[in-house]
Order: sequence, then C-alpha cells, then structure tokens
Amino acid sequence: MGNFLNNFLLAFIPLFVAVDPLGVLPIFVALTANLEKGHKKKIILYSMITALCLALVFIFLGKAIFRALGITIGDFMIAGGIILFCIAVIDLAAPGKQRRIPDEDTGVVPIGTPLIVGPAVLTTCLMLIDQFGVIITVSAVILNLIIVGLIFGWSDILMRALGKAGANALSKVMALLLAAIGVMMIRKGVMRIFGQ
Repeated sequence: MGNFLNNFLLAFIPLFVAVDPLGVLPIFVALTANLEKGHKKKIILYSMITALCLALVFIFLGKAIFRALGITIGDFMIAGGIILFCIAVIDLAAPGKQRRIPDEDTGVVPIGTPLIVGPAVLTTCLMLIDQFGVIITVSAVILNLIIVGLIFGWSDILMRALGKAGANALSKVMALLLAAIGVMMIRKGVMRIFGQ
C-alpha cells in the first residue's frame, strides 16, 4: 500500500505541473467572465469530460499508435521532453494563451483541450504509463481533473485571494517546473535508447 501511494504521488506531481490548474485559472476566468453560474458550471463539466476522454484515449491507444508508426517510448520521451521544454520557455517568455469569446463549445475547446489536456499532459501520461502502469496513471489523471474542476468552480474566490500578480507568479513557477520535467524526459529517453 505504501509503495502504491508513493508511486501514485510520483505520477500525480508531474501531471499536476503539466496541467497547471493555477496557470490556466486566469484564462478560464477571462473566457467565462460575465457568464451566469449555470452556464459556467456547464462549461466546467464539458471541459472535464473532454479532458478525461482525450487523456484516456491517449493512455489506452497511444502505444498501439506508436507500434504502427514504428516509434519507441524513448523516441517519444525525447520529442515530448523537447515540446514540454519549449512550452515552458514560451510560457516564461511570452505568457498568455489565445483567448476567444465564450460559447457553448468553450468547455471543449480551448478549455478541455488544449488548456487542460494538451501536449504536455499527453506526453507526461505516456511517460507515466511506462513507469507506473495504467491504473496509477489513470488515477492520477482523474484526481488532477477533479482538482481542476474544484479550482474552476471556486475561480471567483481564488482569483480574489491570489490577485492577478499571485496567479501570474504561480504560473511562472509551474512553467519552470515544466521545463525541468522536459529536461528529465529527454535524459530518460536518451538513456532508454542507449540501454542504460
């Protein structure tokens, strides 16, 4: 049981950093500003369903797709690490993601994907499956999405507590951690390819 909890924590943390719920929070607030509570709850629900379905499909079919394309986990870890590092650098150097006027599909795109489950989360999921297995990875994904849903649900209170500067500062820290995880994935991918 202790080993399961330890592995779960090791899977949960990189996913939490990749999802970056506090970094996405200001964007969610901007996209859903001036909406009624009922409409906002519907958008949150759609975003959670979209994110979960996309993550699960990638978790269960990702490796089969790799086999069909002749891609190894090592190859993907290196490519994914580079992408994570680039995403983190972009977030640090040019913060702010594309915004658009809210509509019925806002919960699906851009909130569900790519803001909640985008390249960073999908890449991290495949790395975690290889390290900890499907059950721990899926559990970590579900807990992260529950946390995102709660944070979005309490968005008005959290934004007042954090303030714009606080939310931006936390987003920068998450971006820095994401860059470090990207470097780690590149290192592990190279080690896997060369059999170390």
